[in-house]
Amino acid sequence: MNSQKKPAHPYPLHAVPGLMADEPGIQIGTYVSSTASDEELQLLQQLDVRWGMLTVNDPSQHTAADYKRFKARLSDYNIQIYRIANHSVHNVPEITLNLPGRDEKIEDFIRFIRNLSAAGLYYNTYAHMGNGIWGTGHTTGRGGVKARVLDIKDAEGRWIDQTFTGEITHGRAYTEDEIWDNYAYMIRKVAPVAESEGVYIGIHPDDPPVYALGGVPRCVFGTFEGYKRALEIAGSPNIGVCLCVGCWLEGGQEGMGGDVIEAIRYFGEMNKLFKVHFRNVSNPMPEPWQETFIDDGYQDMHRVMQALREVDYDGAVIPDHIPEMIGGGGVGLAYSISYMRALIQAVNNEHSDQVV
Repeated sequence: MNSQKKPAHPYPLHAVPGLMADEPGIQIGTYVSSTASDEELQLLQQLDVRWGMLTVNDPSQHTAADYKRFKARLSDYNIQIYRIANHSVHNVPEITLNLPGRDEKIEDFIRFIRNLSAAGLYYNTYAHMGNGIWGTGHTTGRGGVKARVLDIKDAEGRWIDQTFTGEITHGRAYTEDEIWDNYAYMIRKVAPVAESEGVYIGIHPDDPPVYALGGVPRCVFGTFEGYKRALEIAGSPNIGVCLCVGCWLEGGQEGMGGDVIEAIRYFGEMNKLFKVHFRNVSNPMPEPWQETFIDDGYQDMHRVMQALREVDYDGAVIPDHIPEMIGGGGVGLAYSISYMRALIQAVNNEHSDQVV
């Protein structure tokens, strides 16, 4: 048995000044808009959501001053900001594909990191897809809920107001070496700034993983081995993983080169798990799949939460891509958060029962 003590997590929530000093461990968060109404924030407070993944769509509001203003408003509802979503520096084709304007986009990313730090925010999720998230529209699931579906033979990519279709989305096919070189160029500029500013970056898996889509290989964050190589290239304690359980399940054990439990144990022991998207799907590729409720897919999500507890994960888990239920978005959100809260309580109790 390894007797070496595991090093402290680089971004433990309970170690950040003023943030839940008495509540280390798995915490629940969810998306919240910067334009959320008082009623929407009150619902999150009623659900005891402690962490907000704040989406800011107005480009003019991506400033340290605005981030501080958003922090103050959410704190009135006992919600702390975990992450700011800035779509202009997320899934950036200029960076991923080395298109004109790459250096300017990297500078925008660096400026964003500095603004986060200046506002007292220390985590960011980054995705490295050059032509968006791919799907085949929506279908109906249990009881008629609306859910995203993917048939790889009839899919298209979407990101913000762009749509990507066909065998070639950006004029030509790209090689894996190009994608790797472009990632290395970016991360070697960004990582030192993240370290100096105390900001941690969790990189999101490709959605869907593995396939070359529209002529763009998904080699960096589409497999287990790709992730390992990418973190080695970064060579930074501040660069880690935003583990989207759903994306990992889309690829499946065979496609990803390891199942999601292996991934949690591997990255958790490295202290590289910075955030977790807690969602499920009907089945892995290559067959068509659809997104499901947490309890309705092929993965036993109790086992996922157990694995997070086993590695002493000290960060936020969020529901993601929630199927649309009758009654509005708050219904599915409440269902998902309640299920997650019960799982967290269960695994905490199981863990305490094992202590001797």
